[in-house]
Amino acid sequence: MSNIYNHRQMVPSAPLSSRVTELLDALRTEYDSLNQEASSMRLFKDEYEQRISNQISEIQAVQQNLYELERAHHKIKQQYEEEILRLRRELEARGGPPVPPGPFLQQPAGLGGGPQGQLPMPMGQPHGAGMPPGPGGMYGGMPPASAAHSGPNGSAMAPGQGPMGGEPHPGAYMGPPGSYGPGGNVPMNAHGQPVTPQQQQQGAGMGKERKPSLVTPQQAQQQQQQQQAAGQMGSRQTPTQQARNVSMVPSKGVIASSQLADMDPDSVPPNMKHEGTDWFVIFNLKIPRSLNIENVHTLDHTSVVCCVKFSNDGKYLATGCNRTTQIWNVATGKKECFLADENAPKNGDLYIRAVCFSPDGKYLVTGAEDKQIRIWDVQKRSIKHVLSGHEQDIYSLDFSPDGSMILSGSGDRTVRLWNLENGKEMYKFTIDDMGPKDAGVTSVAFSPNGKLVAAASLDKMIRLWDVTTATPLQRIDGHKDSVYAVAFSPDGQSLLSGSLDKTLRIWDLGRYGPSGRPGEMVTCRSTLVGHKDFVLSVAYSPDGNWIVSGSKDRGVQFWDPRTGQTQCMLQGHKNSVISVALSPTQTFFATGSGDCRARIWSYENRPVPM
Repeated sequence: MSNIYNHRQMVPSAPLSSRVTELLDALRTEYDSLNQEASSMRLFKDEYEQRISNQISEIQAVQQNLYELERAHHKIKQQYEEEILRLRRELEARGGPPVPPGPFLQQPAGLGGGPQGQLPMPMGQPHGAGMPPGPGGMYGGMPPASAAHSGPNGSAMAPGQGPMGGEPHPGAYMGPPGSYGPGGNVPMNAHGQPVTPQQQQQGAGMGKERKPSLVTPQQAQQQQQQQQAAGQMGSRQTPTQQARNVSMVPSKGVIASSQLADMDPDSVPPNMKHEGTDWFVIFNLKIPRSLNIENVHTLDHTSVVCCVKFSNDGKYLATGCNRTTQIWNVATGKKECFLADENAPKNGDLYIRAVCFSPDGKYLVTGAEDKQIRIWDVQKRSIKHVLSGHEQDIYSLDFSPDGSMILSGSGDRTVRLWNLENGKEMYKFTIDDMGPKDAGVTSVAFSPNGKLVAAASLDKMIRLWDVTTATPLQRIDGHKDSVYAVAFSPDGQSLLSGSLDKTLRIWDLGRYGPSGRPGEMVTCRSTLVGHKDFVLSVAYSPDGNWIVSGSKDRGVQFWDPRTGQTQCMLQGHKNSVISVALSPTQTFFATGSGDCRARIWSYENRPVPM
């Protein structure tokens, strides 16, 4: 045992504290190495993220520049093709070859088609043109509107989409979702972020079909070019067949019916139709024919005709188009006057969406897309007043029967009364009830006794105000879509309306009429069904025996207000009929269309044997 013990005493052993120290030093060295490596990785990550952020900023800047270049390119291309089309039309009018089919300018996805917030145009497509319009939106394809909605409220009517021809015009108007961001350069989403072309294309087909703002005139112009691109039929066709090719094509999604708009002119008996060189009329086979319609004058314009209006003596017709207003001699068809505000901005479009003569014929009032109302001295060819106050496009104008006040309706949801002599605003009727927000005003009218004001709007409503007290009287609800036109009957007992729901309605004014009884409210007496597309304009004949309506289906229809039946359908335009007006003194009526024409027609009460 002693030997073993001695042997263990002779074996050397390292101190325990020394080994622990060595291990700790090794761990510390490894930790420092790993910490240094992690720091290097963090630095590399920060540099990488900064580089990525810079690249994203550069890509966004390039994308924004591309959007701007795309918009500028399209605008230049559109102006170029419109100018070529205008020159070709002018050459054709002077006896040259017919205008060949031209390319249809397709608006780039997400970039919009003309002024926003417009009918149709009323006036839709204008904005329009239809608008309204929007007025294409409403006009041609309203404002459109606008037609566009074209765009009122900021789309139209076109004079679109627009409602009118394009939405109107009419557009306001009524602007579509996805409007431009600050500066109007890049389409923005609901969060204020730029929308990419891919997002625009993906969102284009989502959700319910959006109603046009007031049809806009730009939309109407595009529809006209699209129709030309579709081709023209040969010269072997009859005038009726040629007119039918552009006028009788059923609208997409419209169910065929037995209405006049769906009838084949070739199947109608000769005594129940009448045709001209490029127009025709079909009469209702179920009732006696009691009208004869003839084309008196065709008035060519260089842009969409958003509005037409006769003077009170019936001698003159005013037409409104892009940047200019013309006054024509009804007897000769010659242009008597050409009105253009030299102080208006020179860039871009400036469609005249509403015109109205004073009762004495001394003044002509015009309303335009720049939110201004201009009072022209007709004899002096000069501006008497410029009325400012509206915050959106002007879609409708009317004079009080005594000529002292001007009534205006705008996409800004207001109806305003102005003093003719001093140009001051007298009243402002605001649509601030609990109805839908999209309540841009598309059409306004004075009652024959000057005591009532009626206004149609995009929220499907018609509103009445008392002029003397400036108080609201009633909100009339009944149409299933935006109302683009209103007109009082000559006796003041009824109110007529036309809507994007393709119908007209006749309303009994009840206690608000001249012979109304206390307690009677406004009720719908008749619903007139027959148009295939948006009803953009309505009017009564001076004797109250006829109602005339113009539609995006390119037709004009005469109705008997007592029976609600249509007497005849006129097809004489190649685009939306944005505006109709009847002469106060003669059996003439006028039409304005997205096909860049206004036409004066005669309607004669003449029974024809069945």
